[in-house]
Formats: sequence, C-alpha cells, structure tokens
Amino acid sequence: MAKPRGFEFWRGTLKAARYVVAPMVEQSELAWRLLSRRHGAELCYTPMLHAQVFVRDANYRRENLYIELNQEDRPLIAQFCANDPEVFIQAALLAQDYCDAIDLNLGCPQMIAKRGHYGVFLQDEWDLLEKMIKLADEKLSVPITCKIRVFPEIEKTVKYAKMLEKAGCQLLTVHGRTKDQKGALTGIASWKHIKAVREAVNIPIFANGNIQHLSDVQRCMEETGVQGVMSAEGNLHNPALFEGRSPPVWEMAEEYLEVVEKHPPCSLSCVRAHVFKLWHHTLQIHQDLREELAKAKNIAGIAEVNRQLKQRCQEEMAKDESEWTRTGLPFPHWICQPYVRPPPKDPNTENGQRATETKAVSVKRTLEDSEGPNDSLSKNKQKKKARNPHKNFCPELKPKYIKCEQCGNPKGNKCVFSLCRGCCKRKAFKEVADCPGHGLRFKTKALKQSNSDPGDGLTNGNPNTQTVSTAAHDPL
Repeated sequence: MAKPRGFEFWRGTLKAARYVVAPMVEQSELAWRLLSRRHGAELCYTPMLHAQVFVRDANYRRENLYIELNQEDRPLIAQFCANDPEVFIQAALLAQDYCDAIDLNLGCPQMIAKRGHYGVFLQDEWDLLEKMIKLADEKLSVPITCKIRVFPEIEKTVKYAKMLEKAGCQLLTVHGRTKDQKGALTGIASWKHIKAVREAVNIPIFANGNIQHLSDVQRCMEETGVQGVMSAEGNLHNPALFEGRSPPVWEMAEEYLEVVEKHPPCSLSCVRAHVFKLWHHTLQIHQDLREELAKAKNIAGIAEVNRQLKQRCQEEMAKDESEWTRTGLPFPHWICQPYVRPPPKDPNTENGQRATETKAVSVKRTLEDSEGPNDSLSKNKQKKKARNPHKNFCPELKPKYIKCEQCGNPKGNKCVFSLCRGCCKRKAFKEVADCPGHGLRFKTKALKQSNSDPGDGLTNGNPNTQTVSTAAHDPL
C-alpha cells in the first residue's frame, strides 16, 4: 500500500491538524504532549532526537520514543537531527512504527547544533539535504517532513523550500526567523517569508513564530494561507493557548503533575523546567520559592512548591485589586500568559539614554574561565561557586582524564584493567575476575560458591535445590 503524500497525508493521517505543538528538547515529552492535546493541540512532535544516539543506544530509544504506545498521543511526528544520510535512515527505520511521520530538523540555531553540524547549520548544504530527503522518501513507510528557518532573502527561502519539496518532503514547517535570530536577538518572525513559501509550493505548510495567543494563530493563517500553526514558547507558558483560554497557572501545573504521575517515567529536570516556565512571572516576585523549586529532589517536592505558590497567589487575589503586585503584565502574574523577551539593547545607549560621546577605549569582558572575582563568571557559574567554593573553572587546572582503552570514556582510576566501568564489567564477567576499583567480585563469588557446593549439582545436601552457575546470569 502506497504511503499518503502531501495534502492527502495532512488531511488523512494528520486529520487536517491546524494547532501544532513544536518539537522542543526535553520539553515536548509524552506528559506535556498529552496535556497540550487535552487543551486543543491537534498534532504534536517528539523532542528533537539525535539520530546517531538513537541508533546505537537502546535505552535512549526506550526513554524517548518506545516508552509508551498511547493512542491519545496520535497523530505524532518524530523529529531527528542528523547530517549523515545512512545514519538518519537507520534511526528513522527504528522509529517509523511508533509515529505517523519522520521530521528532519533543519531549524535548530543553538551552539550545540553548530558544534554537531546539524539543524539550521545544514541549510547551505543543499546536495546533502536533497540526498537525505530522497533516501528517506524511498526507504521509509511513513512520510518525511522538514522544519526550516528562513534565509534573509525571500527568493532564496522559496528556492530552498522548492528544493526540499522536489526531493520528497511531504510537509514543511517554516520558522519565520533567520539563523541569527535567537536569544536576545530573537526579534519578530517574518510572515512574509512564510506566505511566499506557501504560495510557491504544493505541499502543506505550517507556520512557526510570533504565536502568543489564539488570536495570533487565526491572524497568521489568514495572512499567510498556511494549513497549520506551530507554537513552542507560547505553548510552554500557556498549554491552553489553542483553546483560547488563559487559566490560573496552578490549574495547568496541577493537571500536568497528575499526567506525569499517570505516565512515568518523566525526568525530574523536565518536570522542573515546565513548572518554572508556567510560574515564570510569579517566581520573579516570590524569589524564595524559586530557590525551593530549584532544590526540589522529587515530584512531591515540586508539587509542594506549586501548592505554596497557589496559596500565596490566592491570598493576594483576596486583597483589594489595587493592592495586587504590579508587574506591567497584561494579566495578573498568576494567569498563564506569554513571556515577551525585552528588545536587544542599543549599543549606542547607556541605561536607556543616548550616549553623548563615543568612548575611545573598548574594554573586553573578562574571560569567564579566568581566575578572579566572581564578577568575572557567568551567573550560572557564580551559583555553582556559591554551592562549592573550591570549584575551579580554569580548563588548564581541570584534571585530565585518561581514556578507556576500548570505548574512549574516562577510565576508572583504580581499575585493574584500565577500563571504564561498563567495559570493566564485561571483561571481568567474561574472565571471571575481580576489580576492587569498580567493586566487581565475580571471581570471589565463584570461589565461594564452588567451596559451598559438593560438586554434584546439589546445595546443602538438599536434592531439590539445584546449583546455579554464575555464568547463568549475565549482569549486563
């Protein structure tokens, strides 16, 4: 049976989805997807998965995609980052039975993507991308889709989109920002670019960028003509965005924690990050609970901080409206609402005032890794320094780890085989040897068992109890 293509795929498999939750690293996990679907989302993506790790690591596959087959979590698109056609296809083949399409990430602008040479940093390698998409279209049983960022030039962006369509891409998500629009320089996404792409290709288009409320979704679809709209930041701050509601934060936080409890496991860091996002505006006021949330060691601890935040907000609500904490937000801080990044500072101004004269000397910021006062460190490193005053951030002074002879990971300092723990465990088991450095006692246990057994397959003279060989249980 031929797989659906283009608009047939969007209307049939994806059920003409218009409201889409973006792929977000460690943020669009199963629990969050289920919460978002309860509140209007019609299509979700997995977090971005690393194709190479997905191929080689069974635990990574299980934790990120194989964890639970949930019919409520469909339709679902699995997104991968990759720069090798063969590795990408291997990963996609392992994932295709657990999702409705495979997406190639061509939009991640972060430094980790630059170092790994994936995401938006492949947007100039059209021959490679064409090969990857063609191979996926030929080999996979599900459609191949892409998520891209735009070039500054509309014409080049259109040409880029048409190349991907010709190679076999069946649905294209266009983030209307360029590679350099990130962090403090995020700025406004260009819907003009998205509209130009929509008019130039014959496959469904999703728009991404500038979505903070349901009214933005409707306006974007009207102005660009796209089939659907994807939300990332807006969804994280208000998972009920696609319902057109702005509920109290604790309502969404409590429901999310309930979903987490019903669908384990979910990493603590992931849950904490979601609660931080939801309570972002309130935590600017209640700094003490911000610290408590950061220190929480389990889901129960996070739920307790959420309860305290709810209580404080309800106490504030009981007061006269004139006494509510003024934050400059469109709604009270306990209401789900988007976070708007402040615009980048004008280099020619100081404290909001135009500089009267140009400074002759420009002093560079002290290197973060240099030894000196805490002011020279980033905020994150200053926090680490506060927790551990003896911690050093100078790369020259950091200990150099000797690599394991087999896999390249750091070897155990006291390992008798000069291996990491994983390789040592395999070798010690195979050779029935001990490694005190890693606490492995295969030889000792074997000797103890042989001394306690009379050698006739019996234990303690009981004919009904059989001796079990140490080799019968592979600890790996």
